[in-house]
Amino acid sequence: MKMITAIIKPFKLDEVREALSEVGVSGITATEVKGFGRQKGHTELYRGAEYTVDFLPKVKLEIAISADQVDSVIEIISKSAKSDGTGKIGDGKIFVSNLEQVVRIRTGETGEVAL
Repeated sequence: MKMITAIIKPFKLDEVREALSEVGVSGITATEVKGFGRQKGHTELYRGAEYTVDFLPKVKLEIAISADQVDSVIEIISKSAKSDGTGKIGDGKIFVSNLEQVVRIRTGETGEVAL
């Protein structure tokens, strides 16, 4: 079992969710987060005053899947979350980690059947 953690732009959430549901991903946890990477934030103008936004709004997706789904899920997230081919930074990152155990609280099921 694997845990996929993806950091994406907020306006890409629906597109990513729809693409994942089409291939049978049955559950996603989405959290609104703020952060920065190579972008290092940006400068905005508000009522004539310029100020720096260091942390940019992002969405963090957490997806628990079986190990055989990893490559297809990574490909789907990469395609769906990528900006319109402009090559600009800030599209996000995908992290893959091992998931040792899963327990469905309601039934007590464990392992992949609990996914």
